[in-house]
Amino acid sequence: MRLWGTIYFMDCETRRTLFPASEPFEQGRLPVSDGHELAYRQYGNPAGKPAIILHGGPGAGAGANSPRFFDPAKYRIVVFDQRGCGQSTPHAKLAANTTWHLVDDIERLREHLAIERWLVFGGSWGSTLGLIYAEIYPDRVTGLILRGIFMLRRLEIAWFYQNGASALLPEAFENYCNYIPSEERDDLVAAYYRRLTSDNFDVRLAAARRWTAWEAAASSSSQPYSSKQAGEVRPPDDFVLAFARIECHYFNNAGFLDRDDWILAYSDRIRQIPGVIVQGRFDLVTPMQNAWALHRAWPEAEWVINFDAGHSAFDTSNLRSLVEATERFKPGT
Repeated sequence: MRLWGTIYFMDCETRRTLFPASEPFEQGRLPVSDGHELAYRQYGNPAGKPAIILHGGPGAGAGANSPRFFDPAKYRIVVFDQRGCGQSTPHAKLAANTTWHLVDDIERLREHLAIERWLVFGGSWGSTLGLIYAEIYPDRVTGLILRGIFMLRRLEIAWFYQNGASALLPEAFENYCNYIPSEERDDLVAAYYRRLTSDNFDVRLAAARRWTAWEAAASSSSQPYSSKQAGEVRPPDDFVLAFARIECHYFNNAGFLDRDDWILAYSDRIRQIPGVIVQGRFDLVTPMQNAWALHRAWPEAEWVINFDAGHSAFDTSNLRSLVEATERFKPGT
């Protein structure tokens, strides 16, 4: 690994893999507000360095392999499903489900677990939520490890859901776009939101499948998209409904932020926090310009560019860089 300024360029010979899978040492449920209840799990060493994993989406739920980015002998790893998704209840509920509710939930979970400070780890939407949480509660964060930077700006939402990534995956985008009548295509997010909040279950499910298929097509550089896949994404109904409904709900409402550059405007609050930004050069979902803007506002953070990676945390070089980062942050190093 070579260090040029604050930018790491990962060498091909560097090898890191996920840590072995393990069972949680605790599983629990935390009532928060407005009828929502969060499902959480703790892995690793109960006496280890606390770290929280913020999953993507919003609405995707915590992946089973996410704790494996951390050494279970050294870390106390906290994973939870955000409001309305995964094992949290009620399922796919949009009411009282905003960025600010989620930030409050993270802090409430920290207090519930009697953790004073923790390392925050998140990618894509998880990077959004991690940055906002850290900017509001900087004294509670020991470090930030972020991947696939997304800051909820209008240009970022438009890039993926309206016009931008469409030029690079036209066959997949056509499946997503053509589901909407031509007279509504000037705002595809709003058009999908109307269908994802329909009273008709079949309408909601059909829209959710198209929305999810588009995102899946663009998410990994290691799993090339074929035009045949566009209509064949068949994850369970409950997953696609929570994922598409909650994600579209957030993006149709600009993340419930009161200004477009909210994260960048308050970036001074995190400049003293040690951080690593991991970015795939060929990320079609959250392109390099996002990470570059954050890097300019937060130059103290290490900026890792992976030239052969896309959006997924499990693209080989992204995975390697994320594990390298957790290894650098663990106690005794």
